[in-house]
Amino acid sequence: MLDPDQLESLDLTSPAVHAEWDLTAVWRRLRAEQPLYRHPPRGDTPGFWVVTRHADAATVLRDQRFTSTQGNVLETLLVGGDSATGKMLAVTDGPRHTEVRRLIAGALTQEVLDRLEQRITEQVRQLVRRVVEQQHCDFGDDVAAQVPLATICDLLAVPEEDRAYVHRLGSSSVSSHVPAHTTTDAWSSKNEILAYFIELTEQRRHAPGDDLVSILANARVKGRRLSTDVVVFNCYSLILGGDETTRLAMTGAVLALTENPAQWRALRNGEVSVDTAVEEVLRWTTPSRHLGRLATEPVAIGGGRIGEDQIVTAWLSSANFDEREFDRPERFLLDRAPNRHLTFAYGPHFCVGARLGRIQLAATLTALRDLVAEIEVTGSPRRVYSNFLGGTCNLPVMLKAG
Repeated sequence: MLDPDQLESLDLTSPAVHAEWDLTAVWRRLRAEQPLYRHPPRGDTPGFWVVTRHADAATVLRDQRFTSTQGNVLETLLVGGDSATGKMLAVTDGPRHTEVRRLIAGALTQEVLDRLEQRITEQVRQLVRRVVEQQHCDFGDDVAAQVPLATICDLLAVPEEDRAYVHRLGSSSVSSHVPAHTTTDAWSSKNEILAYFIELTEQRRHAPGDDLVSILANARVKGRRLSTDVVVFNCYSLILGGDETTRLAMTGAVLALTENPAQWRALRNGEVSVDTAVEEVLRWTTPSRHLGRLATEPVAIGGGRIGEDQIVTAWLSSANFDEREFDRPERFLLDRAPNRHLTFAYGPHFCVGARLGRIQLAATLTALRDLVAEIEVTGSPRRVYSNFLGGTCNLPVMLKAG
């Protein structure tokens, strides 16, 4: 665990810091003593504000005085902006955000969600049965990596033969499973996946189906067709938002169950509902570490004052463990209620795919409850290298049948 007395030397932009250190004590110290903390500049990287309490993070995410149009994560905010501004939902505000969000949300009809839920449930049970038969597996690779990718690719109707390629590019554009991954590697992956969706968009304009790419590619807002950039960036956003984050939550859930055997027994025995268990997994794993905004005017928050045009980061990995919001936040409690975690963000940018994430986690917990009697970690868990995404990406385990 990182000593909070080392705070002045802590670099929150470093992927290695998050992957290799436990920041629990640091977050606790900041919440108690410096809920609005000024992160110092590092080399050519400018300083930024760090918000750690739940209530303050919620304010940053919902208050219109904090804009996402200059970027919503450190990677883009610290370099002065995001090329997807005004095009991708996550970095667009105001009426344009509402228009594009309405199109995406409108495509996620109850009929579509019901169909996806049935497919997800069947897929997860098949995967869990397979690894139970094998006994030894890497849950991150053999189960968790398979489900979210298939779900989003089904929604976008990505051809089966392209899915492994899309997954590799999507996950490596924002994080890495190894420390040697560079910013250049990430940008290369991002450019490749954008190029892929440009081609797919053009195909769907000429031969549309009932998938989300076709809906966006042929939609008209105020009589005008969405530009290719808008379609492509939002497909990319869905891959990022629905693939790696869900994988991390699923894998983190299994690790948490092994570390908390009483909670595993409660789940297996039906003493806790799957729905409340899903919410606690989302809080506990918090796959997105932070979200960023730019202040459009001076704002008083957390006992301090953020100046106009200054970068502010809301650290969900701290806010979701805030003692002011959660009783015994350091405990993994599957029956926790209420559970107002910020894992899916808050306010106008609340995750449009939240329902899908919950469906996938519910399917995972249900399959484990029904098909598995014992879970044993057989190797060292490996954490993802990123200052944005966080959690366990690889988890060698042995699953024994019930």
